[in-house]
Amino acid sequence: MSGRLSGKIAIVTGAGSRGPGLGNGKATALLFAREGAKVLCADQMKERAEETVGLIRGAGGEAFAFTADVTRAAECRAMVKIAVERWGGLDILHNNVGIESRKDLLETPEDEWDRVMAVDLKSMFLATQAAVPAMLSRGGGAVVCVSSIAALRGHGRTAYATAKAGVIGFVRSIAVQLGPKAIRVNAIAPGPVWTPMVEDLGPDARERRRRASPLGTEGTGWDVAWGAVYLASDEARWVTGQTLIIDAGLTLTTREGSLGLPSPGGP
Repeated sequence: MSGRLSGKIAIVTGAGSRGPGLGNGKATALLFAREGAKVLCADQMKERAEETVGLIRGAGGEAFAFTADVTRAAECRAMVKIAVERWGGLDILHNNVGIESRKDLLETPEDEWDRVMAVDLKSMFLATQAAVPAMLSRGGGAVVCVSSIAALRGHGRTAYATAKAGVIGFVRSIAVQLGPKAIRVNAIAPGPVWTPMVEDLGPDARERRRRASPLGTEGTGWDVAWGAVYLASDEARWVTGQTLIIDAGLTLTTREGSLGLPSPGGP
């Protein structure tokens, strides 16, 4: 541990993994703690948050589990209140919560569209809105929002890609608003990292995803988490309103159909 976040108080939403393995939020919570932050691990499923907290405490870090549906403003406010009451403030908010929709325009039902927008985009608005007053009392802070390269390329997952594009627009908008208040806001756009959320795609799709990028290697939650550590740390003190792409170079290519996911051109 290098102490890059020593003395910081952080909230990570979606800090649990939905199955065996390591999701982006879980990895980020673990690294934040390893780097010295006190971490409130928020998740809609209590047992998932508690598992992450157990790993952090087992490694000598400090963390607390909190159950929250971050699509609800009152629960976001309660989440921030707990962090402030427990540790005295808030310095970092990592907005990680997200769900997928793999349907194209004509297949997407209205209720699925609304659910994806609420979880993938509205949650970040509500959590950030709740967190800012606590950050102001500390003299500033850092917000990191997880988007996706689906926001940057034409893609068949209509609701998901649209919500993730909205995340980038949200980040750019509030970075301008909050910059004068010493709060930095940035996004991470991961490529096809292998996490429990996509485990159901199977081994063939996993191999296609691995081969699709110029590096030809598989990304994991750790790759996203290290980007989050940088953006949350004082090393990024002059960085705001940016989108850090972590994708093994995939967005440099045109190999859209090679990920084993729906795309405009076919499977």
